[in-house]
Amino acid sequence: MKTSKRLKSILEKVDKSKEYTLDEAVGFLKENSNVKFPESLDCAIRLGVDPRHADQMVRGTVTLPHGTGKEVRVLVVAKGAKADEALEAGADYAGHEEYLEKIQEGWADVDVIIAAPDVMGDLGKLGRILGPKGLMPNPKAGTVTPDVATAVKEVKAGKIEFRVEKTGIVHTSIGKLDFEKDQLVENCRAFLQTIVKLRPASAKGAYVRSLHLSSTMGPGLRITRDAVPLR
Repeated sequence: MKTSKRLKSILEKVDKSKEYTLDEAVGFLKENSNVKFPESLDCAIRLGVDPRHADQMVRGTVTLPHGTGKEVRVLVVAKGAKADEALEAGADYAGHEEYLEKIQEGWADVDVIIAAPDVMGDLGKLGRILGPKGLMPNPKAGTVTPDVATAVKEVKAGKIEFRVEKTGIVHTSIGKLDFEKDQLVENCRAFLQTIVKLRPASAKGAYVRSLHLSSTMGPGLRITRDAVPLR
């Protein structure tokens, strides 16, 4: 893959032998962002787990203190009053049978789907459609709940879901580079602290193997393990 002149000029400034602190990495990526849109700040953390074993699956949610900077489109699948509550709480779409039909026909123009427990029997039949898109509601992620209004508010406020990939890496966006530096650092700390709390009891050896921060169109920077309380 060809490297653009823009990226080459940024890479020349990266000290490949260095492990950056969170402050240094975020500052570097902000200072060297020269594209015409606000880039996302991405965090990739490699864990000492084997996701093939159910007892080493790392999955959870975290509400980022300063949100994601992204407008999240939310669909709530619920009946009657619950659908009304969801709309009042800020859901973009809410309803039951009409949205089951739309999804069946291929519609999926949302980022998160929240469901009331009594509709999961119907929604579960669409697992083959929603599963591959990462949209299937899950109780562990808080997206299957009788309190749909609270769930909508949490997602809109910056609650994100994450899970470890088969390679042992957790990757997520933790904000936009047009945030203040301190806001991005705080978002990153909240995410990492949640990851550490979810360490499986069966995980052996070093739990956090490596940590990198990158921007959408920028380089990846290796972060020192001393940057956050990882143990």
